[in-house]
Amino acid sequence: MRITKTTSRLASVLAGACLASVVLATAPAHADSVQGTSYTATSTGTLGNNAAPGGTVTRSQVLARAQAWVDQQVPYSANGLQAPYSWWSDNQTGGRYRQDCSGLVSMAWELTSSPTTYGIPSYSTAISKLDLRPGDVLNSSEHVVIFVGWRDKSAGTFTYYQESSRSRPTNYNTDGNIYGSTLSSHAMSGYTAYRYKNIADDVAPNPTPSSPSTVHVSAIGADGGLQATDGDYAGPGWSGSWAPLGGSGLKALASAVTGTTMHVYALGSTGRVYTMDADYGTGRWSGGWQEVPGGAEGATALTASATGNRVHLSIVGSDGALHATDGQYGGAGWSGTWAPLGGSGLKALASAVTGTTMHVYALGSTGRVYTMDADYNSGRWSGGWQEVPGGAEGATALTASATGNWVHLSIVGSDGALHATDGQYGGAGWSGTWAPLGGSGLKALASTVTGTTMHVYALGSTGRAYTMDADYNTGQWSTAWQDIPGGIEGATALTASTTR
Repeated sequence: MRITKTTSRLASVLAGACLASVVLATAPAHADSVQGTSYTATSTGTLGNNAAPGGTVTRSQVLARAQAWVDQQVPYSANGLQAPYSWWSDNQTGGRYRQDCSGLVSMAWELTSSPTTYGIPSYSTAISKLDLRPGDVLNSSEHVVIFVGWRDKSAGTFTYYQESSRSRPTNYNTDGNIYGSTLSSHAMSGYTAYRYKNIADDVAPNPTPSSPSTVHVSAIGADGGLQATDGDYAGPGWSGSWAPLGGSGLKALASAVTGTTMHVYALGSTGRVYTMDADYGTGRWSGGWQEVPGGAEGATALTASATGNRVHLSIVGSDGALHATDGQYGGAGWSGTWAPLGGSGLKALASAVTGTTMHVYALGSTGRVYTMDADYNSGRWSGGWQEVPGGAEGATALTASATGNWVHLSIVGSDGALHATDGQYGGAGWSGTWAPLGGSGLKALASTVTGTTMHVYALGSTGRAYTMDADYNTGQWSTAWQDIPGGIEGATALTASTTR
């Protein structure tokens, strides 16, 4: 679903929305595309250890190379299937390789040339679709995709990379199904599974893509409008300013990321739910706020999480209970309904994802912390709310982030300070204690992860924004809160998300 401009119904609720001039990520300087009819690859780049093309490539290298084209948003050949074609070269993957579906496979496999889908079989061996492993491909006369891994092998669902059309750069997808009727709009019956003859197994055949490093923190300013700032934890740090992005009377925020796009969600003055996007591939924000379909009214809190290209948005409705809706970006769009999920007297929400399961956390009427799960593999919610162990009482705000199968849950306690607990899903469970971590007069929380570090963001008593980190590699928290540069004052809510 593409969001483009403000509807007239939003004018009175979110007046003054504007398109901010925000500098976002662009393709690396050492990458270029040229037009031509034929090129021979002369390098495998840094991800291929600069070896000569045509040699052995590991499964993890294949996936890392494909992910590099996703990260760089490599566009499809400008002339499509008509010569002259576009050919890409960069420091990471070498090249040159043709910018289409089989060119992506040729690059990932480190071939010397870029054969078409008709030529892919001569470099590989046909296998059963049920034998697919990371780095193998599904090839037809019309299209080819790189298999990443099974989501649920018994159901036939899987993830994959592809270069599919001029309307979309290289992309990662979660909607594959070997038992489905189509794959990327082509008949599934026409695909054959192939394994590259020179592919080699390695210790980690299905590595996690390169870790995101840029955090986008958004806040509701003293004027009731949206403001945003960026911090690159692997680079120059914070931008040092808060860009005004419009809206008025906003009451709560949440955000989630699909691909390179951050989706911000806000409650308007009447408790209706709105959204606006920042695409960090193109460097543009959408033109204004759009209402999320379903007609929610009187909502008091919200949270958002993503699995693949699908965002799961939850609110505390006017009845004090949980309600949820789903939106598939680049696909069917929003479900258009808010499903009632129970509870009463809920005051705040947070959520995090482990695997294909979203964990929702809520503060009850007495400030105790509860959780309920939605498993997007089985399509089922857990049967009801469960209290998070540790006996928190009087909490006023909360946030959640995940590293692997661990969820890190933080609250503002009754003392106005930060407290945290950890839960390992599929393992040891919750720690059972809330560790005190300092601060006073805190009013709102948000958190996100870069690598193995969780960054917690908080609003102080005057509405200034602060941050503190927990490094889950070393097992240590930073020693004190730090002011986020830019000098925001009087903020009332905030959210944070991470992109590469």
